[in-house]
Amino acid sequence: MPTTKALMPEPPSGMVASHTSAQNEGDESEVQQVQPSQAAPFSWAPAEDLRFITTTFQYLHTSGWYWGSMTASEARDALTGASEGSFLVRDSSHPLYLFTLSVQTWRGPTNVRIEYDSGRFRLDSSFPVRSSLLSFSALPSLVQHYTSTSQGEERIAEEHHMVSKDNGILLKLRKPLYRPQGFPTLQHLTRLTINRHTDCLTQLPLPRPLLLYLQEYPFQV
Repeated sequence: MPTTKALMPEPPSGMVASHTSAQNEGDESEVQQVQPSQAAPFSWAPAEDLRFITTTFQYLHTSGWYWGSMTASEARDALTGASEGSFLVRDSSHPLYLFTLSVQTWRGPTNVRIEYDSGRFRLDSSFPVRSSLLSFSALPSLVQHYTSTSQGEERIAEEHHMVSKDNGILLKLRKPLYRPQGFPTLQHLTRLTINRHTDCLTQLPLPRPLLLYLQEYPFQV
């Protein structure tokens, strides 16, 4: 997996970075498009990474927008007909990456790989801008950062957006595409609403079991 060169603190949700790399991939094009120089050796801390990745999968299965193992073609079919900005996260078809973000654009679905290194996630990018991209300690935090969650944030997204380095396609994350078999429960949707309206869950006047439930998924998307 590619090695992170620089880590930056996490920003508030709703801001969107620029100059990320998006691939209009075929079923195997993720493998074909990686340059040898990008496939830097990845240093594992087995116990720590196992714990971290296990937690990541727990978050993803709770989210409803993680589709698991699927090809680029299947992701394209799932996104066909969805509105611009609809997105899902799936397993990457490239052995050096864990996940891929598939997004519906005005030209059709496209894909962006997600890098993982030492407990941090960030979008794949070309080397000149790699150090300027933000990294996140949780994959839902990355998705939340690049998603507009209010009208005010939508205006920000219009100014600070992701652009494909290959074809200049504007990438906007607006709403998740939920798996039909994994649509969120009403409890989870309520939890998302609460998370969007408070920055300190522990100060809410709620019974401890409800507070624990909120803390199990402290994200807004």
